[in-house]
Amino acid sequence: METLKVGAAFPDPPFNGMPDDSGLDIDLMTAIAEKIGATVEFIAYEGADFNGIFDGLGASYDCVTAGTTVTPEREQKARFVPPYLISGQALAVDTRRLPHVTSIDDLEGLTIGVQQGNTSQPITERLVADGKAGAVRVYDYGSIRSALTDLTTGACDAFMKLAPVLNELVKPIGGVEVVQRGISVENIAIAVGLDDQALLGRLTVAQAELEQDGVLQRIRGKWLGNPYADQNLAVH
Repeated sequence: METLKVGAAFPDPPFNGMPDDSGLDIDLMTAIAEKIGATVEFIAYEGADFNGIFDGLGASYDCVTAGTTVTPEREQKARFVPPYLISGQALAVDTRRLPHVTSIDDLEGLTIGVQQGNTSQPITERLVADGKAGAVRVYDYGSIRSALTDLTTGACDAFMKLAPVLNELVKPIGGVEVVQRGISVENIAIAVGLDDQALLGRLTVAQAELEQDGVLQRIRGKWLGNPYADQNLAVH
């Protein structure tokens, strides 16, 4: 039987890294693999810069499913299935240390943390360039948990990341809360190699069938608490 090899960056809850190695992307790709008559194997990307994950397409894995935002730059490296989720960046702070920070409008003079290669990075860099924040601190992609702990120590003042992930990651950290969502609107999609039109077609059809069958809505409901492809429709 064919094996669909999926590149993923861990941890990225609720997409992956949930208890028992589960998550939204795990369920999605398991269901897609079943649709196309394949088994699925998840291969961890170990790089410090998330954008390097696309270099493994066609060599280390067949596709990338890692809560991945579609951007013009990434479309130079990969083709994307239609989005299975629409979400956006969110902002977290330690509300005990910085009770006045409720949005990106309150970051003057403060340091914002991001992961290397994350789509939050250009947003925060623009805030600094516009004088709306003090500095950007860039963490290796796998250092997300220590980055959020830095919010409590003052080594970093705020952290920006995709809302579903930030919602999960702050749960065990006392005092750290998501104070703003909807900072951006981003399409989250499966990526395949630029030349792999055949796989793109197969995954597109399989995903559409899962949407039509209601399976994808149930997967989103399980991990996000609502069935919507567009998370802006959900009430937080």
